[in-house]
Amino acid sequence: MTPTVEIRSAPHVKAPRSVEQIMRNVVYSLLPVCAFFILQYGISAAALLIVVTGACLLTERFFLATGTQAGRLADWSATITGILLALSLPPGFPLWMGFVAGAVAIALGKAIFGGIGFNVFNPALVGRAFVQAAFPTAIATYTPSFLPGRFSEFVPSSLAMPLMMPADVSVWLHERQLDALAGATPLAKWKFEGVLANAVDLLTSLSGHMAVGPAPLLILLCGAYLAARRFLDWRIPASILGSATALALVLYAINPEHYPNPLFMLFSGGLIIGAIYMATDMVSSPVTPRGMLLYGVLIGVLTVVIRYYSGLPEGVMYAILIGNASMPLIERISQPTPFGKGVFNRQKRPASFTLDPDFIAPEITRAPTRTSRFSRKKDGADA
Repeated sequence: MTPTVEIRSAPHVKAPRSVEQIMRNVVYSLLPVCAFFILQYGISAAALLIVVTGACLLTERFFLATGTQAGRLADWSATITGILLALSLPPGFPLWMGFVAGAVAIALGKAIFGGIGFNVFNPALVGRAFVQAAFPTAIATYTPSFLPGRFSEFVPSSLAMPLMMPADVSVWLHERQLDALAGATPLAKWKFEGVLANAVDLLTSLSGHMAVGPAPLLILLCGAYLAARRFLDWRIPASILGSATALALVLYAINPEHYPNPLFMLFSGGLIIGAIYMATDMVSSPVTPRGMLLYGVLIGVLTVVIRYYSGLPEGVMYAILIGNASMPLIERISQPTPFGKGVFNRQKRPASFTLDPDFIAPEITRAPTRTSRFSRKKDGADA
């Protein structure tokens, strides 16, 4: 018997979990959020979830079949992209536009970089950014939650024909004795109308006739499940929410008549779902603890700045995309210093090198890049 030593590349110690297991648990945690979203907006929300997720899966299947990207359809990554993208869109968003958003999210946000593990930006936000630029009116048209008849009829704009203008939702709201302001998001009401919603109503999203997304409280509970299972690092959402709250608190203390209270900024819009599910994407976020904190603070501060000082009521999407683009630089400046290495005992490199003319370079043998095996005989001689 000849003993064999098998040499592989790092990592050498692996956790007893796979990519499929992590992604599957993320999908499980999103199921209560999807159920509440459907409870809020009825069959229009259900159809949007199905169409957008289906578009992501079909596009993923196409690129996998052509061999232009790595991964597998069963790794659940495309499913997560579709669910998060659908939850970030208005419930009455035209279904054909939702299909376009799902296809673009996979094609431009994932496949173009090589597939799972290679994407630079969060694919769901890439899809949303595309449709926000392509269909600005449709993506800004919301409907109030918990409307009667939401399980028996679609929002008229949902069933718009491809390449056709969606139906006017304001007329549909007027027939239900609701004005157009009822279809505006709390952030839009505050920014353009000066109307401030109750933070408690935003936290639970149980108050009817409000154009809100899934309940932040429910998202926080689902995120706590992922953090407890160690499927996400708590540093990213904690630093995002903490920095956004701190900056909003400072501005509120300076001028409480001009700036809303920090709880409103925390629970309105997509800050909670962005911090829990989108900014924590394992591929497009840092891996060093210090880098996670810097990354989260950057996103939290940018979100508040965009909301307060830009022409847009919401800034989470752009803040996370900027954070994704800054991730390589953040990881570079946040690398931990090896033990024993510091500023005072770091060896300086020589300014120049001299080559001995009598030096004979040894023969260099390139090591194999794949798994190689080495054996040692019983008598101790090298094999």
